[in-house]
Amino acid sequence: MEIIDQHQTLLYVLALAGGLYMTWGIGANGIASAMGTSVGSGVITIRQAVVLAAIMEFCGAYLAGGEVADTISTGIIDGRLFEPVPHLLVLGMIGALLAAGIWLMVASMRGWPVAATHAIVGAVCGVGVAALGVHAVHWEMMSEIVATWLLSPILGGTVALLLTMSIRKLIFNTVNPIARARKWAPMYVFLVGWMVSQVTISQGLKHLNIHFHVFSAQLLAIVIGVVLALAARLMMSRIQLDERVDRTFQLASVERLFIPQMVFTGAAMAYAHGSNEVANGIGPMAAAIQILVSREISADSPITPFLLLLGSVGMVAGLATYGYKVMATLGHKITELTPTRAYCATVATAFVTVAASGLGLPVSSTHIAVGAVMGVGIARGIGALDLRVIGGIIVSWLITVPVGALLGAIIFHLLNTVLA
Repeated sequence: MEIIDQHQTLLYVLALAGGLYMTWGIGANGIASAMGTSVGSGVITIRQAVVLAAIMEFCGAYLAGGEVADTISTGIIDGRLFEPVPHLLVLGMIGALLAAGIWLMVASMRGWPVAATHAIVGAVCGVGVAALGVHAVHWEMMSEIVATWLLSPILGGTVALLLTMSIRKLIFNTVNPIARARKWAPMYVFLVGWMVSQVTISQGLKHLNIHFHVFSAQLLAIVIGVVLALAARLMMSRIQLDERVDRTFQLASVERLFIPQMVFTGAAMAYAHGSNEVANGIGPMAAAIQILVSREISADSPITPFLLLLGSVGMVAGLATYGYKVMATLGHKITELTPTRAYCATVATAFVTVAASGLGLPVSSTHIAVGAVMGVGIARGIGALDLRVIGGIIVSWLITVPVGALLGAIIFHLLNTVLA
């Protein structure tokens, strides 16, 4: 406690700086992965992706971004063991943020789409072991989190594959693909709007002290979904196409009709990413600040609007500076993307990510996105995938946890040595 009294201001600044640095890395890497499909399909430019993601990531992080934070900050290590030495947990959370931020910066500069969740969880484990030994880590919680990592690409790929097959059956493999696209595409937009709205209303707005009855929340989510579907239909109606042309031209025209849909799905993906990934940065930061303010360790660290705002700003800054490198990797190199394929991959990623955020599961949106892109590629056969690129991505996933743990332990020891 003496260390906290002597260096409270410095530790407070380090906690805020570490959280901002970590969320910058999330923006440069994770958001770029989330928007890679939209850019890779040629639907929007990198500059447009940055603007769209900046707005929606901020909204997702601020409105629905607090649900996962407690898992990251106190669920991985046993906070009770740190009660006699709370300053070690403060140093540990700061060390974890800096360690994960460093690895995300390196990966982003190299264009590697790694998982921010991997980095911060590995770093938290590293500082826990460095501070009090292996018994300080909740390994059963770690096993649950690892299971979500394994499930993430499978769920993303499965949903994307099913969506791709449904579009193929309902639209492409019909007598009049253009007419069928005009009929069914708004329904897909409705599903996206309904899903994102429902999670935001039921889970996210409570952080702003806004509460809805279950029935009212469901009704409002349906209304928002219908409004977005009508907007999509209106946008599609402005695209004039001749339905009497040959089939090859009709199929190409369907791709054109799905370009407006990608505006909605790209926005939903950015929103979903912000709702889940901001916790990776603000969770440890909130835990450290809570100890500095109250001088005691609590099972719950309050996620204030200010911390959500800070995390949102950090993510947007990261995307605007280094996001283009990871965006190019995911958008072009795994498989060839068209507007409909990118649409399926983006919707699948948004669905799985938002659902996980609502359940409080710290899944990796990067894993989901990669799995979703693989899913749309598998729909055309394994040969449509660049297995060499996929293999490299998987290797980067495997080394992220140990690298994060090692960096976390090193930085923790440095901080403890300097301030103790």
